[in-house]
Amino acid sequence: MKGVSSAPGDYVYFKSQVPLHKIPIGTKQWRYYDFGPKTVPPLICIPGIAGTADVYYKQIMALSMKGYRVISVDIPRVWNYHEWIQAFEKFLDTIDVHHVHLYGTSLGGFLAQLFAHHRPRRVKSLVLSNTYLDTRTFAAAMPWAPFVSWTPSFLLKRYVLTGIRDGPHEPFIADSVDFAVSQVETLSKDDLASRLTLTVDAASVGSLLLSDSSITIMDTNDYCAIPQHLKDELTERYPEARRAYLKTGGDFPFLSRPDEVNLHLQLHLRRVGVEPRPEVVKSISKGGADGTDGNSQSKKETDEEKDDRNNNMPQGSGSSSSDQSPTFPESSGSSNDPPLPTDTVHLLSSSMDNFVLVQLAGEVYQSCVVFTLCYCTLVLVHGGGYLSRQLV
Repeated sequence: MKGVSSAPGDYVYFKSQVPLHKIPIGTKQWRYYDFGPKTVPPLICIPGIAGTADVYYKQIMALSMKGYRVISVDIPRVWNYHEWIQAFEKFLDTIDVHHVHLYGTSLGGFLAQLFAHHRPRRVKSLVLSNTYLDTRTFAAAMPWAPFVSWTPSFLLKRYVLTGIRDGPHEPFIADSVDFAVSQVETLSKDDLASRLTLTVDAASVGSLLLSDSSITIMDTNDYCAIPQHLKDELTERYPEARRAYLKTGGDFPFLSRPDEVNLHLQLHLRRVGVEPRPEVVKSISKGGADGTDGNSQSKKETDEEKDDRNNNMPQGSGSSSSDQSPTFPESSGSSNDPPLPTDTVHLLSSSMDNFVLVQLAGEVYQSCVVFTLCYCTLVLVHGGGYLSRQLV
């Protein structure tokens, strides 16, 4: 597993700016990222077996900057599809989201379709990538499925990783595979067992009330762990869906081809009527994690600081609040730090005044020392010459 020091630089930056949420809902533990304007209907990303909420970090960073709200979730520990549908619905209720646009890859795409089938009023559109319609093929390839919950963790991880094609890869695909492998290493035995159980649990996607025009199928044309005939079945099921084919990208195009994937996601969201709010999110490094405008927050807090200082300023002082206290740089480039207490401001101001007086006294003392040294030098030079003449 890669450590933080060897993780991609943009991922390290992402982790420093976007908080990870962990909330228990009933018996399920949900782990997710939520970034972007809360007034925009969210795009919820659901990963495959080898994915976590972190694998969509490139989509969160790029789309949130465009004014979209992106939520990326881990698949919780559920053991059948009815449990998944109920758990996901409770999750949406808890975070107060009623209508969603779902982006699912591999197992995540299958789960997204099932939820859209059983809860059609809540799903407004789908983006499906390298996914399928039923689990029969996977169940046939995994006869030991009844014993998966007793299988050691290292064997489960090895089984999952065998589905990822070994090199040689193009560098950007190799990097995506490395990142995905590092995420698999973070999954527990029960997490892997539940996901593998979902993969072989007998289920299929029924007809959707959702129009084909609200569905985008985004597949890669190179190698993928999902058999081609399963992807063809999906295409035949939604004949009027929009097609977005990527020439290359492997199993994780959202990591290996993020610019193309993000472009197709934007086109999809605009086509289904999602209006971004880019004016709300000025920068991923400014403002709060909820994607609010950091500049407006900074201006608001600055005004509050000025009011506090003016209210506590001694009467008769003719200078402004900016003259009363020095300006200190912020530690993290964020304007969310609370204003300094008034007593602390006055103490700092008095300390600065004392420092200025000491500095002036030091300069006067230094000038006196220099003058004394120059005077003594002149005396010694002239005095030495006088003594020399007397000796001669």
